[in-house]
Amino acid sequence: MHLSGSCFKCGIFFTFLAYLALGCLTPSTATAETAAFDLIGPKIDVRVQRGGQSLPIGMVPSLKAGDRLRIHPDLPDTQSVHYLMVVVFLRGATNPPPDSWFIRAETWTKPVNEEGILVTVPEEAEQSLILLAPETGGAFSTLRAAVRGKPGAFVRAAQDLDQASLDRARLEAYLAAVRETSIADPEQLKSRTTSLARSLNIKLDQQCFDKPSAQQVPCLTQNTDQLVLDDAHSQTMVTTLTSGASTDLLTQISSTPTAHSGYYSPYIGAVVDVVRILSTTHTAQYQYIPALGLAKSDELSLRLNNPPSFRNPKSVIVVGLPPIRPAVLPPLRAMDASQVFCGGKPGLVLPLEGAPLVFATELGHNYVLHIDTGSGKTMDIPAHPDPARAGFVLEAPKPDWSGWEGEATGILRGIWGFQPFDGPHFRMRASRPAEWVVATKDVNALIVGREDVLHLRAPDASCVSSVQVSNGEGRVLPVEWKLNSNEELELKVALENADPGVLQILVKKYGTLPPDRLVLHTYSEAAHLAAFSIHAGDTTGLLTGTRLDQVTGLEFKGITFDPGELSRAEHQDELKLIARNPADAAKFTPAEPLLIRVTLRDGRLLDLNATVEDSRPKLTLLTKSIQLADNDSPSTIQVGSPDELPQNARLNFFLKTQVPESFSPGEKIQISTPDGSFHADLSVKDGTLTLQDSKTIFAVLDPVKMLGPSAFGPLKFRPVTEQGLAGDWLPLVNLVRVPELKGIRCVPAPANDSEPEPSPSEPQCTLTGDKLFLIDAVSADPDFTKSVTVPDGFANPRLNIPQPKGKVLYLKLRDDPATVDSAVVPMLSAQP
Repeated sequence: MHLSGSCFKCGIFFTFLAYLALGCLTPSTATAETAAFDLIGPKIDVRVQRGGQSLPIGMVPSLKAGDRLRIHPDLPDTQSVHYLMVVVFLRGATNPPPDSWFIRAETWTKPVNEEGILVTVPEEAEQSLILLAPETGGAFSTLRAAVRGKPGAFVRAAQDLDQASLDRARLEAYLAAVRETSIADPEQLKSRTTSLARSLNIKLDQQCFDKPSAQQVPCLTQNTDQLVLDDAHSQTMVTTLTSGASTDLLTQISSTPTAHSGYYSPYIGAVVDVVRILSTTHTAQYQYIPALGLAKSDELSLRLNNPPSFRNPKSVIVVGLPPIRPAVLPPLRAMDASQVFCGGKPGLVLPLEGAPLVFATELGHNYVLHIDTGSGKTMDIPAHPDPARAGFVLEAPKPDWSGWEGEATGILRGIWGFQPFDGPHFRMRASRPAEWVVATKDVNALIVGREDVLHLRAPDASCVSSVQVSNGEGRVLPVEWKLNSNEELELKVALENADPGVLQILVKKYGTLPPDRLVLHTYSEAAHLAAFSIHAGDTTGLLTGTRLDQVTGLEFKGITFDPGELSRAEHQDELKLIARNPADAAKFTPAEPLLIRVTLRDGRLLDLNATVEDSRPKLTLLTKSIQLADNDSPSTIQVGSPDELPQNARLNFFLKTQVPESFSPGEKIQISTPDGSFHADLSVKDGTLTLQDSKTIFAVLDPVKMLGPSAFGPLKFRPVTEQGLAGDWLPLVNLVRVPELKGIRCVPAPANDSEPEPSPSEPQCTLTGDKLFLIDAVSADPDFTKSVTVPDGFANPRLNIPQPKGKVLYLKLRDDPATVDSAVVPMLSAQP
């Protein structure tokens, strides 16, 4: 025996352990732990004949009553042990097969050694097995009695062997493709391995790609038995119609945690299942060991998980053949049924999924893409599955696309064993000259000095192979393009260094057709002026439009404005313009007409008509005071600045209107944080504004009630008229959140007994309270020479602090660390 591939050393080790374990463990326990199947067994050549057609076993997913099987054991000429081969047909777990369903062949005889045997699948048979047993007197009758005595065990063995062999075929295809890609094209390892895993339904560890390149392949191919995932198609193919009391033991075994439903992958589950089942047929003369049959063309290459024994109990190798039942066609499906494919694209890949066995085995064959053009013309293009590309690849030679107009339907056809089948349908197109249409929104989109996006539409956009863009002088410009949809291309044209003029686009398609030619124009976009607004009494105005970055100045009635901040809102530019002489700008009256002249960077002048708008409201802050809330807190924090408002306090302030002359009862005062996250309106109607007279207003702000408990930082205010006209923002106060301080407890520091005369140490003090994370730093003196900084995320209700001088602590709040506040905190007893 020899071990295959990279498993040579590990195979010897595990096989040796398994061999030793057979002497001290029960057969089921020993074999359950050795499911590698890395021992190479003999080969058996099998061909199946049905209705005058003969296929190799690798192309046969299922057998049918009346099929004629030519079975030839491919044993070496130096084979020293005579193997008796018995072909067995079964008919369910509760119905032992008749004697005529056991066909014996002496492999050492010349006719069998050279030609093999020919057997016919009997009517009513449901499963089939090949048994290879060392010849002893009466071996045939012993094997026949074992099968007839426990037909259910062999029925389930046939099912699980077929399932495990199909799963192993997927695993072998995956490992071979990963190793081949790592050698031939290592840069494509990630993309192709991802496609392999999807096509073959293999579990992929994405973390393997984070490792150095030399470690990726070993990572992707480790724990191979755990990589195989469930495949409903293969499970349906091997499902048997057994029932009755004889299957109870089998059901119990297959549902244990160490079989299908627990610790192992489906592949290992099938392996453990069949090993345990066959162990129930163990006798003093024979033990039955499973063999996976990996079908390749005519050959069934056997893989064993335990070395055969030629001493009692001798090993009988059990090999599964395809189930006897109607073929279960592969449930192939297109990944995107709406996608349009170009028939003329070389090496076209049709993405498919849903049937891993199509990609891992030869069960399906003679694939073609059958295309009906709708005009009475059809064509069949050969295709083959490629798991590394996650689909079917169309093969050469190139078909004749002449006479094909518009969209056609392609059907993937093939033969599954002996049965033809139709797979998914695809939308197909052929390359044809086309008139490309520019999307309406992009008609004037090609502006020099920037990268522009252009959308082109044509029915056969899926056939585009390349796009070339050049200017009027023939210089090729950089372009990125992609297929946005079945009928639309998106182009990103680099016009940063281009000049206005002609732009030629050549769209090349698959095939020998000349490229489609499209001529467009590029422009140097001037600023587009939408409107200019200025309010009576203001010294700034707002210009709206596009490309306002070109504006260098604005003038009307002899007053010059310079550009300020440029921003965008509502899909257009907004440019703030500031008067050079504020006094002159403030003289304009409402409804006064203006002729605006705008100067651009290149010297061009643009004119715009405007009208002076109504004056915006203005007011001033007269006074403000802070009213602390009444509470039962044992301590009070005294803010260190009149501009600091504790969140649990109330702000009272007086305002005086300037514009208009009197304050309207419908006017509001808006309060807001800098970014507008927290805001509120004060009004006469809700009682937060009270008129002292027509010009003076008393305002009340309750921060927690009106802004919420999370608001903090600088607050600003502005007036807003009943018509919604807002004045300028003005600073109001700095809102700070304050903690609750409950007390200070100081205890003497422990004395140092090692010193002859211990020196007095400063007591250890702890501040207790709630929401201490709102403090930035604590100190015993206002200069913060001895301070403690509170770390971010501090959730403890106790904070170690320096010993205060009396009951006064000095704080810097996190919401305003520049201001020093004080707090009178009660001293607690040393013992809690």
